[in-house]
Amino acid sequence: MTINPTITTTVNPVGPMRVLSNREVNKLQDTSQSGLHCLFRQCALAILNCEKEGDDAAELMAQYKDFDIRIISEHRGLKLELINAPAEAFVAGKLIRGVRENLFSVLRDILYVSSHFTEDPRFANQESTDTTHLVFQILRHANAFITHQMPSIVVCWGGHSISRHEYEYTKLVGYQLGLRGMNICTGCGPGAMKGPMKGAYIGHAKQRIAKGRFIGLTEPGIIAAESPNPIVNELVILPDIEKRLEAFVRLGHGIVVFPGGPGTCEEILYILGILMNPANKEIPFPLVFSGPASAKEYFEKIDVFIGNTLGPKAQAMYEIVIDDPVEVSRIMRNGLEKVTRFRRKRGDAYYFNWLLQIEQAFQTPFEPTHDNMAELQLETALPPHILASNLRKAMSGIVAGNIKEDGVSLIKAHGPYQLTGEAELMKQIDQLLQSFVDQYRMKLPGSDYQPCYEINC
Repeated sequence: MTINPTITTTVNPVGPMRVLSNREVNKLQDTSQSGLHCLFRQCALAILNCEKEGDDAAELMAQYKDFDIRIISEHRGLKLELINAPAEAFVAGKLIRGVRENLFSVLRDILYVSSHFTEDPRFANQESTDTTHLVFQILRHANAFITHQMPSIVVCWGGHSISRHEYEYTKLVGYQLGLRGMNICTGCGPGAMKGPMKGAYIGHAKQRIAKGRFIGLTEPGIIAAESPNPIVNELVILPDIEKRLEAFVRLGHGIVVFPGGPGTCEEILYILGILMNPANKEIPFPLVFSGPASAKEYFEKIDVFIGNTLGPKAQAMYEIVIDDPVEVSRIMRNGLEKVTRFRRKRGDAYYFNWLLQIEQAFQTPFEPTHDNMAELQLETALPPHILASNLRKAMSGIVAGNIKEDGVSLIKAHGPYQLTGEAELMKQIDQLLQSFVDQYRMKLPGSDYQPCYEINC
């Protein structure tokens, strides 16, 4: 049995989290279901485990079952006591500064959400505008807004389980984006989330950009499976996947999609569903799918799936660029200039996309239980943007069943999710998911993948 080296120490805070109220300390120490200790412990361990890549939250917790984190509240402020923390997060006995910053970002965000929203009865039955306001508040509290900066944030989506060749390609694209002064926002994990940041970091260095932004947006259910990569210098924890996705499209100014699995497909369906809403017809939002020559077949299958399910109007909303990082950066640079002109003309903020209309179907958290997955309406007769929403939920459930602790537990207890719908549509879904399995995009390479779903007509 492998013994993971650990360190026990105390850590001083960085940023605004220097003092806590007695009530906040009690919530963080509370190990009951209503307390925050279990959530804080899991997220903290994921942050401290940043030097290792994995996609099994339960396995991570089992490896460090003796890890714990405690609040030491003193009259001069607070400290965190880390007990049996992964030794890789330390150098010469001191916690790496970037890891320390991210650790206190977790503390900041879970406390803020709990104190201002989870316990606030006004948010029990949210309207669409309430959800958007909540996302805005969380991002503002995390200092994610730079009010006078021109649109420059490129969101990069893609899988954590990608080949080395695909990873190197994401670095090349990131490098070209960085050379042109663009900042990077990703899901903060490994693979296609790390590569663009690493490439852009070099691009910024060559252009002597001292304050490049590498923004990571995640949520508690996925952070342990996609621990923040070392390049992230702004980490924000959103309460759930839907608010995380909304934060991407409100904060970002354009999106580049790299190869991935069901999680990436979920993100594609999310943005297409929003852009297909007639209310968003005039809003510019550059969207590019790109990968190396070896990913050509992958994007062809994605494109065919979109055409057969959502139609040619959806296909017209993105460009596919194969093996050409310079062209990706050129398209994105031109797209951001259009975004700038549009927002200036309409008086919309550069730092938050207020004009984009997002319906409640895309905002309401989807709980991937077996009943909810089985009841998804998967019919081509639905309006395309509503069908996109339901397809996104199906992919979200598969992500949960693959890597999220709660989803994995449900699959172990009750067997695979059952997806049922229109025969031809189900055939399209089955073919796409099987292509992900065949290309090892469901789990990290070397993992034995057992499908967490079954397709029924």
